Amino acid sequence: MADTTSHIVLARKYRPKSFSETMGQEHVLRALQNALDTNRLHHAYLFTGTRGVGKTTIARIFAKCLSCEKGVSSNPCNTCTSCTEINSGRYIDLLEIDAASRTKVEDTRDLLDNVQYLPQRGRYKIYLIDEVHMLSGHSFNALLKTLEEPPAHVIFILATTDPQKLPVTVLSRCLQFHLKNMSADQITQQLTTILNKENITFENTALELIAKAAQGSMRDALSLLDQAISHGQNAINENNVTEMLGLVPSQKVLELLKLINNQAKESLISAVEKLAELNIDFLALLDEIIILLQKLAVDNFLSKPSSDIAISPEDIQLYYQIALLSKKDLPLSPEPKLGFLMALIRMMVFTPVKSSTKPAATSAAAPVSATTKTVPTALIDPWQKLITELNFTGMTLVLAQNCAFSKQDNLITLTVDESQKALVVPAAQERLEKALQTHFGSACQISIIIGKSNDTPAKHTQKALSDAKEKIHNEVISDPTVQSIMQNFSATIEDITTT
Repeated sequence: MADTTSHIVLARKYRPKSFSETMGQEHVLRALQNALDTNRLHHAYLFTGTRGVGKTTIARIFAKCLSCEKGVSSNPCNTCTSCTEINSGRYIDLLEIDAASRTKVEDTRDLLDNVQYLPQRGRYKIYLIDEVHMLSGHSFNALLKTLEEPPAHVIFILATTDPQKLPVTVLSRCLQFHLKNMSADQITQQLTTILNKENITFENTALELIAKAAQGSMRDALSLLDQAISHGQNAINENNVTEMLGLVPSQKVLELLKLINNQAKESLISAVEKLAELNIDFLALLDEIIILLQKLAVDNFLSKPSSDIAISPEDIQLYYQIALLSKKDLPLSPEPKLGFLMALIRMMVFTPVKSSTKPAATSAAAPVSATTKTVPTALIDPWQKLITELNFTGMTLVLAQNCAFSKQDNLITLTVDESQKALVVPAAQERLEKALQTHFGSACQISIIIGKSNDTPAKHTQKALSDAKEKIHNEVISDPTVQSIMQNFSATIEDITTT
């Protein structure tokens, strides 16, 4: 005969039945356990927090502690009739109300009409109102008086994901407990315990992906785990979970950074095209790049450079800043793929060209590596010479090139134009100030301000290139052959670029 036993989803099967089984939320559990063990009970409790962090679960355990036939304590027996009925959701003195479906004031009045009657079985009549913020204003008004001074046999437990929508008059009548999001480590630990009990093989990296995707919700993590078990046919590995979640393997993210760092232009475009064929979420992929850059930055900061890729600390900061700013622009792009590709191109083209030798400070015609262009000799002023001499790189170099320099006695003022204020990031600012104090002496004071400034090396370079382009344009357009072509074919010159 076929087995007709229905499958119980993991979120229900492994729902905690006591405080000792509950993962995380120690700050809430400690307060509730102490109140129960010392019999210092309040008449109204409010549990707040995002979805799936244990609000309803803790409320039910609390109800068992109050109703257990062996006495009120922080350790319900889970074997008596009251405990088993609460576990199965059929205890007559625990009234679970979904406020989202009972928002009318008439529903609240009907509920309160029964408050005066004694519990039929237990010590208390417990009202558990979930998503209480969904009640109407009139419903809250009807609830207020009873919530403030309920009969001695009544305890209210309210739960909500949006406490800001509750009237302050309700908040002031409740003991409030805010449940925190679960950490990825806590979720991974719980998933590991469950899979070991279920005798299902798994890879730790796959569980870490599920924990991160759950975004702090244990219930979401368990739902994803159920899906992963079905997807992988009772085996959970990184490849299956990556495919299920629509993610890009971490190795692919690392390869993108390598292509940017190696200035592999054609390979980068080809890689993005292949990723587009997988129908991935490019915003999520940009987040993965940001996370990897953050990890690389921390490793470098702790003098533990990655063995997989060699990117200078300055370039990591530059890539990180561009990726963060690109997240804001990505929704504005006609296609997510195009916005993502432009973010990677920015990382590549804004990476300063690294000189193999340090230029001599006395050379008036030394090349400047702020961009891939060469600054004309006439525009290399003392500030530009100093930038070259100090051999800045990465984000520090980009910031310095966009500063106007002035010095009076021991005070140095660097003015950054309002349009470039995003370049003033703490890491680059700190390196710039430290280098200038080393050069001019520790007594020197440095001030970086936001204002209007056209006298910067970057703008000098831009003007020189613009003048050079205009000169070439005039030379071409004045050529007799070009003029003849334009006249005979009604041609125009749309644009001329220089390299």
